Amino acid sequence: MNEIIFFGLNDYPKLIKNKPEIITKPIQFKFENENENENEKQIKQISSGIFSTIFLFKNGKAIEYLDENELNQNPEKIQIEENIQKVTVGFKNEAILTIEGNVFAKGYNINSKNPNQFINISSLIEDKNDRIIEDIVSGDYSIYLLTSNQNVYGIGLNQFGQLGFDFKTLKKTKKPILMMKNVSKIFSGNSSNHVFLLNSDQELFGCGANESRQLGLGKSIIKQDWKIYKLTQIQNIPNCKIIDIQCGKRHSIMLIEEEDENENPKIILYSCGSNQYNGLGKNQNSYEFTEIKSSLFENDDNILDFSVGEFHTLILTSNSKLIGFGYNDSGQLGTGDINNQPIPIQIELPKLRFNENISNYHIYCGFSRSFLYYSPLSFSNLEEDLIKLFRRKEFCNISFKTENGEIIEAHKLILKYRLKDQNQNQNEKLKEIISKKSIKESNQIFEMIYSNNSKINPKLYSEIKEIINSNEKIEETMKKIYLNENENENENEKDFIIERKEKQYKFPKLILIMRSELYRGMFLSVTNDTSNKVTDYSELSNKSFEIFEYWIYSNQIKDGIEITQEIIDEIQIGIDYFQLNQTNPNLFDLLIRKFNNQKQKETKKKKKRKSKKENCLIF
Repeated sequence: MNEIIFFGLNDYPKLIKNKPEIITKPIQFKFENENENENEKQIKQISSGIFSTIFLFKNGKAIEYLDENELNQNPEKIQIEENIQKVTVGFKNEAILTIEGNVFAKGYNINSKNPNQFINISSLIEDKNDRIIEDIVSGDYSIYLLTSNQNVYGIGLNQFGQLGFDFKTLKKTKKPILMMKNVSKIFSGNSSNHVFLLNSDQELFGCGANESRQLGLGKSIIKQDWKIYKLTQIQNIPNCKIIDIQCGKRHSIMLIEEEDENENPKIILYSCGSNQYNGLGKNQNSYEFTEIKSSLFENDDNILDFSVGEFHTLILTSNSKLIGFGYNDSGQLGTGDINNQPIPIQIELPKLRFNENISNYHIYCGFSRSFLYYSPLSFSNLEEDLIKLFRRKEFCNISFKTENGEIIEAHKLILKYRLKDQNQNQNEKLKEIISKKSIKESNQIFEMIYSNNSKINPKLYSEIKEIINSNEKIEETMKKIYLNENENENENEKDFIIERKEKQYKFPKLILIMRSELYRGMFLSVTNDTSNKVTDYSELSNKSFEIFEYWIYSNQIKDGIEITQEIIDEIQIGIDYFQLNQTNPNLFDLLIRKFNNQKQKETKKKKKRKSKKENCLIF
């Protein structure tokens, strides 16, 4: 079921018939032909540029409204054979990321001969083993691709240096060009000509347009240097975890997580750039990232979602507040007027059908329009998650070579369950089949193997069906564990039972799965699905085990717990044993931070005692 709230510019393209070009108060958005199966699917994502808006559904299909279609005002289905997992729209470009890791894009800066035709731009990457894409982001005139090898490529215009090269040597590229390696996240915006890249060490780099100091490099950058052609590290930022950065035309908004004085995590917004159109949430320009302060962000409020348009920003909080600031010439703030708002104000929310689940709502800001839409978390995307799983190289332990010499990597553990006979012969048969296929066909084969989806390509399925385990018991088991469903009344079967000398510990499977980014807990549970018992052979102390248990449930470390190096070492052993994702440093970040804070506090106490003693001696 869909719920979409819309306000702002209702033109270029026309999204709602028989409504004015400017809609200043939030109204319900309904698709034409709402009864069609396609439109009954739940919304997964919305992306909107000046001349097009795309709605992505959770079934992997998408529709787009185009300015060229203003006469009939009907959306068109995006004709991509593969299932779509993300869409992104810039000024005059669109990009589609599929589950298979391919990126299809269109636009004048991508394909000048036929700008309305989607082409596979990921296949244009020179390194054949770097063509599986994990994420895409659009800039105003460019598109950025993050590969499974954590490399970032850019394609499109480079007139401001937004691709990380001097404009004199590279004005435009029609194939993706390598910008930076070892990147974990890309940040940009559909109206921006600057980009930020975050590496695995949480170091932030930026390049592109900087005429309004939107890169946050500070006053030291001379006035003439308003185009930053080289990726430059951003030094003047808070020493905290960066959650997200979204870029407008001449400003940037950063969401960070830091600890308050009681060491509790706190979500804070920072901004930098020009305040010409009131986009910073404060009454002044800011050459570096500085906090957006407002009484509306109360201590008991948590920022659930935020989005940045060309010059406006919207924020959704856990207390069901919709907060906004910035340019409002088309009613994009939803205040009922077209007055700009220089500082954060609360916007009256319409009556929502699913208001009790406010955390399932998302905000999206286009150039001069805004959407609030209902998109509940779903644990039914098992197939998509399984396909993503084999993209991660750090957990791959078997390789297959395609006909073009490209490498596909996979997991022996999954193949063990999915291939009929658990022996080397089936792997050899699979290698033989893969060696005669392209990388696209090979990806589809693995999608079938991993997800048991035979609908993609019946011809390919017929070639491998003899070696695939047709018994669906494994899939059913995985889904039950994944959804935490069990017809058996025995509640213990929904849990991992950890037997210890002192007592039993219960861990819900679903929580373990969610805590493990790569769902390794799911496969561990499949291997133990008859008894659901795991014997704890690591010699964790009770204190260490209780810390681990508390973190599993809350993703936090208990206040008042004393952390020692022995506890950190013990829990490392425990994490190794439970096969949770060791690339996620969340638990150890918390432990080490607590440990260091304890040491700092103890050092301060010692200094105070020493100071008092010295003062006593003086008198």
